[in-house]
Amino acid sequence: MADPIIAVQHVTKQVHDTSGLLTILHDIDFSLEARESAAIVGASGSGKSTLLSIIAGLDTPSAGTVRLGGTDLFAIDEDERAAVRAARLGFVFQSFQLLANLNALENVMLPLELQGRADARAQATEMLKRVGLGERLSHYPRVLSGGEQQRVALARAFVVRPAVLLADEPTGSLDFATGERVMQLMFDLNREAGTTLVLVTHDRAIAARCDRQLRIEAGRLELPVPVPAL
Repeated sequence: MADPIIAVQHVTKQVHDTSGLLTILHDIDFSLEARESAAIVGASGSGKSTLLSIIAGLDTPSAGTVRLGGTDLFAIDEDERAAVRAARLGFVFQSFQLLANLNALENVMLPLELQGRADARAQATEMLKRVGLGERLSHYPRVLSGGEQQRVALARAFVVRPAVLLADEPTGSLDFATGERVMQLMFDLNREAGTTLVLVTHDRAIAARCDRQLRIEAGRLELPVPVPAL
């Protein structure tokens, strides 16, 4: 049997603060198969974003590990983790994280250029057209609306056709209508590319659209809640 695309194995995260040792995540253990979509839900401060960062290899657990496509992210060094992220992961941040000195096209080209792709410009142009920004290629982030910036961020994440897309509150800073359009686009691209989607959200309607919900309460994972078929 093939390895799950994501295997979070007994992950614990602890940090020291002024009051002593604080446990943010307690023995988190679950796996996701290719093409699954999962929402990580729970109250603010429950550890959702920390878990997402650990899945991406951007933060390190105090105990346990994460396997991405069978690769143990914390048995390799940071340069190797960065290479795995570049090859297999897309990440969409709530704050967009676009480079202000690059226009929309250049922002989307960047991950392809880091891979040494000769077709970076053509692929980035096509992806921006796919998200409805074909007329905004030369525009810089400062002149794009919040929804447009989020669509550029989505295009940048999807242009490398990642095996896994991670999204941290992708509609948290958008108005309702724009957020709905962005989420529809995310699910459309996810389905078309066959990408495993993991997103942190407070929005129950968005969570209900995912195959699974993973609820984090006070740093502990409750039993996964299957979403009934409509």
